[in-house]
Amino acid sequence: MYAIKVELKLNNAEKTLMNQHIGFSRFCYNYALSIYNQLDHKQYKGGSSKKIDLIKKIFTNITKKNPDFSWTKEMSSRVYQNAFRALKSAFSRHWKGLGSWPKFKKKKHPGSFTVDSSNGVILQEGGQRLKLPTLGIFRTTEAIPKCVSQTYTVSKRGERYYVSFAINAELIPPMSHEVFEPVGIDVNLSEGKYCVISDGTMVTFPKPLKAAITKLGKLQYRNRNKQLGNRKQKILPSNNARKYYKKLARLHKKVADTRNDFLEKLTTSLARKYRHIKLETLNLKGMMANGKLALHIADASFYKFKTLLINKADSHGGFVESVNQWYPSSKLCSNCGHKKSDLKLSERVYKCEKCNSILDRDLNSAINLKLAAGEHITNRVGSTRIKACGHDTADGHGKSCNARKQEANTKVDNFG
Repeated sequence: MYAIKVELKLNNAEKTLMNQHIGFSRFCYNYALSIYNQLDHKQYKGGSSKKIDLIKKIFTNITKKNPDFSWTKEMSSRVYQNAFRALKSAFSRHWKGLGSWPKFKKKKHPGSFTVDSSNGVILQEGGQRLKLPTLGIFRTTEAIPKCVSQTYTVSKRGERYYVSFAINAELIPPMSHEVFEPVGIDVNLSEGKYCVISDGTMVTFPKPLKAAITKLGKLQYRNRNKQLGNRKQKILPSNNARKYYKKLARLHKKVADTRNDFLEKLTTSLARKYRHIKLETLNLKGMMANGKLALHIADASFYKFKTLLINKADSHGGFVESVNQWYPSSKLCSNCGHKKSDLKLSERVYKCEKCNSILDRDLNSAINLKLAAGEHITNRVGSTRIKACGHDTADGHGKSCNARKQEANTKVDNFG
């Protein structure tokens, strides 16, 4: 199963329709959360799912019939069903320790809504047309394949609208790699770098947030005196403030798009080229505690880099291994194994006192990650199609491509 996300090409009437349903989804979510927070949990027993189902019955049978909320009848019923379902999921994650207590959704934040078909999957004919259940047919900026899906999520980023949906199929790219031997990747933001690979490849980082931080500051400074609005004091934003919020959203979207484009292209190229990748486990929470580095660490999005790389390596028939956080990859000499305990962060060149080898610090660390033994590997994620039957290739029974070609040619010659 994999997901497709495309941009919708909407006219003004369709944009209004999408905004109405985004607001409707936000209203239903906040409505349910508000009542849940006011419940006497000693009186009403049961889990959060049972209580939310009760709140949904109140919304359906009482609130929607109230004349003040008659506008909710004009909205798609599947939207509010999925809004309550989303709140259930939020509480489920909270009880499992995966997230904080659910918070109210704000109008100024990017919004979304989910709609599904109660009659099963919907056939999409393909091309630049997409049918959304209970809403209609909409144009897309790029063509989609002929497929079926049941649940669709529409999201708004800046002034653009996107739809994402899952396809019950497997995307299997060719499982061929240029490099089959293990490689180590050391992530580092010094001197404009993003990461260094043990084969000597260095990847530079565009630093999208740092490039836009001056423009962002100027935009906020020039609009400091506008009536930005205050919901608690019931002060509405002025029309010029609304224009400012749109400019601000466009700027943040540009930063996010630049970062995502860089990460997607980098992880795809790494997953296609290398079959066996070793990454260092980073203490991102501790790194973010450093006020001087927090902005740069957040801009780099190392967690998303690792997540994308693992997913893509899996789909390309490779695997990623995580090296222990305490493995001294920077302090070890990749040539002789000597450990330099007094290595300072300011030393960007590694000079071994034992074998006198001189090497770039990040390249030395990447080579050490490549050479890390099995006892230093904390996690291994990758494709089960590789070595599932004990062979190096999925269909070659342990033989390389050249060996199989030579064997085939020999059989043809003998036959002739």
